[in-house]
Amino acid sequence: MSSHSELDETDEFQDETSFNATSSAKSAEVRELIVPPELHGQRLDRMLVAGVPEFSRSYLQQLLEDGAVSHIGLKQAKSSQKVKAGEVWTIELRATPQSQAFKPEQMPLHVVYEDAHLRVIDKPAGLVVHPAPGNWSGTLMNGLLGLDSQLTDLPRAGIVHRLDKDTSGLMVVARNRLAMDALVQKIAARDIHRQYVAMSDRPWTSSKQKTVDLPIGRDPANRLRMAVVDLTRHSGKVAKTQFHVLSQNEQGSLVRCILETGRTHQIRVHMAWLKLPLVGDTLYGGAIHNLMPRQALHAERLSFDHPITGQAMDFLSPLPADFESLRQAWSLSYNEKA
Repeated sequence: MSSHSELDETDEFQDETSFNATSSAKSAEVRELIVPPELHGQRLDRMLVAGVPEFSRSYLQQLLEDGAVSHIGLKQAKSSQKVKAGEVWTIELRATPQSQAFKPEQMPLHVVYEDAHLRVIDKPAGLVVHPAPGNWSGTLMNGLLGLDSQLTDLPRAGIVHRLDKDTSGLMVVARNRLAMDALVQKIAARDIHRQYVAMSDRPWTSSKQKTVDLPIGRDPANRLRMAVVDLTRHSGKVAKTQFHVLSQNEQGSLVRCILETGRTHQIRVHMAWLKLPLVGDTLYGGAIHNLMPRQALHAERLSFDHPITGQAMDFLSPLPADFESLRQAWSLSYNEKA
């Protein structure tokens, strides 16, 4: 699940990438670490960070969890374990599933535009954007690395925003650091315009145009979901979505959604709050339909000024086959350029 900020960016992954690039072709390196007096009584994870400073805390935690850290022959897995001055610890610096995730893979990505600075990808439903537990390979990031090996030098291979696994449609990705930094700034400034089409199996009963301006945070009752929250009581971020009804009848509604912010699951949460959960979105109360085996959400349009040249860019993605089948079955009309 993509339960993270769409603008989140970190260089932490570069440590793991470097390990994979420099060490995967040779056997794992075993190091002995002697606890210095100044770290007596400190946590094991702090000692490891001090003893192996060239790798990230996240990577060292992975090694702990994988049983690669030991003392007097006994494997240790608790970060909070206290160490004593003079103790000898052993750490095996080896590839973890996470570090191996940063590998190029060949996959048939649909590239709708590319130049020296960026690509625009039309992502199919079912493709995970970034490696995470349960999906350490076969992701869009792996596919991007397969297209362009120089992307190993960029955080997250140039990915600057995300789509959920089961959301289809357009994404822009950077090919160099200059473009990546500029795209991140554009997203933060809301200068990249993202337009989606969603489908609910319930008729739209409100006015044909509606703006939902309600903050989103972790659902206090279910940490696996997001929810509209009261910021005086729970943590969250402002979230604003414009909705325009394209077509509706007794069977359901086809809705255009324009993001003014980019929060995790934003459209899904706001549609559920409107009592119009997406078809197939069981996490937020949507019903399964045999023609739509995933959440009915498609990123149909992406518009922005090129981060380097300033040229106006505008891309449209047609409705995918499952969307189109359900739309026709329900006799809902759709004009992509409206």
